[in-house]
Amino acid sequence: MPRILYVTDLAYEARGRRYCDEDIFLTSRLREDFDLALCDPRDATALMDAFDAVVVRNSGPVLTHQDAYDAFRERATATGARVYNPLSGKADMAGKQYLLDLSAAGYPVIPTVDNADDLHRLPPTDRYVVKPKLGADSMGLEIVTGDRVRDLVGEGALVQPCVDFAYEVSFYFVDHDFQYALYAPHPDRRWQLEPYEPTDDDLEFARRFIRWNALGHGIQRVDACRAPGGELLLVELEDLNPYLSLDALDDAGRDAFVAAMKASLHRFLAA
Repeated sequence: MPRILYVTDLAYEARGRRYCDEDIFLTSRLREDFDLALCDPRDATALMDAFDAVVVRNSGPVLTHQDAYDAFRERATATGARVYNPLSGKADMAGKQYLLDLSAAGYPVIPTVDNADDLHRLPPTDRYVVKPKLGADSMGLEIVTGDRVRDLVGEGALVQPCVDFAYEVSFYFVDHDFQYALYAPHPDRRWQLEPYEPTDDDLEFARRFIRWNALGHGIQRVDACRAPGGELLLVELEDLNPYLSLDALDDAGRDAFVAAMKASLHRFLAA
């Protein structure tokens, strides 16, 4: 059977989520098709050469192990190692610059700027969200008033209007195939998720960003908010190690996701 190095930080404590439970479940099922070993992200570079592929899953924010992650990417690129998700992702894998690029290109994204001279391009608001370009898992995120925002914009930070959205919704894909959607009906409880039945327009919204990212293989999560006008706006496109909230699915839903991930990994190894 193919040998897979599964990268996860089982000790990482995420707000409102238990990463370790998800990876314990997934690896218990992937072992049916693959010879599998788990390792911490800080150990991946030293171990990866002995495996047919490296699967990066709930490894935590890269900021907590930036040097190790940079060394891993450099080694994988130099040796041509198979990494899932592939390291060519243009979204969160590469920082938050894509929010600026997509916003400027007219995609349905929360308006985003990174320069004080461009603040006039944002809709009028009393509150702004300031987040680092290299942030993750809300690290460094602040909500500030208009009199403070000019002092924080720039220096590697993005600024967005604080949108009074109805709810957040996430769309989960394996390769380019939609799997399921979950939403947080209560805006103040982001990780209390329930199943969501997307409309055709919802799915086309999400697929637009999956097409843009052009990853041939892998797991991606499109996070959006339902804006006051009823439209969906992109919050984040997670293409490095998206948490899957599998505990919010029923047994049939989890089984279907595992089957899709197995099939994707077999295709990835055969490519």
